[in-house]
Amino acid sequence: MASKSVTFYDLQVSTGATISPFVWATKFAVKHKGLDLDIVDGGFTGIMDRTGGKTERLPAIVDDGKWVLDSWGIVEYLDETYPDAPLLIPHESVAVMLKALDAWFWGAAVGPWMRSYCADYRDVCFEHDKEYITSSREVILGGKLEELQQGREDRLPAISAALEPLRLALRENDFLGGSSPNYADYRIIGGFLWLASLAQTPALAADDPLRPWYQRVCDLYDGLGNHPGLFPIFGLEQREGDPDLFMRETVMGGINKRNTGPASTQAETKFINKQD
Repeated sequence: MASKSVTFYDLQVSTGATISPFVWATKFAVKHKGLDLDIVDGGFTGIMDRTGGKTERLPAIVDDGKWVLDSWGIVEYLDETYPDAPLLIPHESVAVMLKALDAWFWGAAVGPWMRSYCADYRDVCFEHDKEYITSSREVILGGKLEELQQGREDRLPAISAALEPLRLALRENDFLGGSSPNYADYRIIGGFLWLASLAQTPALAADDPLRPWYQRVCDLYDGLGNHPGLFPIFGLEQREGDPDLFMRETVMGGINKRNTGPASTQAETKFINKQD
């Protein structure tokens, strides 16, 4: 029996890749439910025309004639409408914690990356979108795109280092959802795939511990996140004087290691005592 499709309004750049982190997250959410994507292509301008005046922002889907807007709204709709398929939000606590994680991730990485790649962002868009992207992003970011992007090589190492909490969360788990993915994985991979849609200079080290998780999620659903129009985001090289791109040494204790008895805390105790 053929699987069911929903109409999916995409937001793309000139390479054909999806650019919006919210649209990326929603793509994964729809596929998580076992649904196919009947994609309506397009860029930033003309969204109102493509959607018949239903919305000027994406993502948007149409399922059995019902329009559903907003990334969170779509996730809630999918879980309510298809409860027998794996849940995107398996418990209300997941939504609460994910909103906190999402807010941290945008402040720590997506926002700083936007300022570091804003001219690249414009340049990869369709020609007919570039004027809109220039004017709107200069208002949002508060400056000229080339000027804001300038000097990013000095900022990228610190942005990478700021992602350590995410690396810690994934150190012992395949997914943010644990042994299987849920909306937490899709929401966060959306930010990384947004970066990959425009970043012509890598932002993370080639051996970043996040890379296996990134590829694991991208490989889901017949390689949904492996679009040929994406740029490699791994390959940033650390320069002399840069902060470490990620923690390379095992941290002794605290949240980084479980207490299983004196042997597990001995190294930390010796270190502390040496400081007295």
